[in-house]
Amino acid sequence: MTDPEIFEQRYPVILHGFGIRGNSGGAGFHRGGDGIVREIEFRRPVVVSILSERRVHAPRGLKGGKDGARGANFLIRKDKRRVYLGGKNTVVVDAGEILQIFTPGGGGFGSPF
Repeated sequence: MTDPEIFEQRYPVILHGFGIRGNSGGAGFHRGGDGIVREIEFRRPVVVSILSERRVHAPRGLKGGKDGARGANFLIRKDKRRVYLGGKNTVVVDAGEILQIFTPGGGGFGSPF
């Protein structure tokens, strides 16, 4: 992903958050990697398209490892309603609304016990 300062300079957005999605990786002898969380506020009306995976089916663990957490995409409307967008969607977003993207965690490998 582009540096936050460059991202905000190039697009009509304010990046409120970009960090690790703690404990989203599946348990295992080798734990799955954690996903990330992004929170993006739009400064003017735009049309947003999102194309993402692992929103319905979790990333599978292997050889006894546990599944990672599923991802999710939400739009926080001006009236504070939190709308689930699914994995693939195109939506009109007004200025001041916030897109939240939770990427999935990786599945664990090997038994955690």
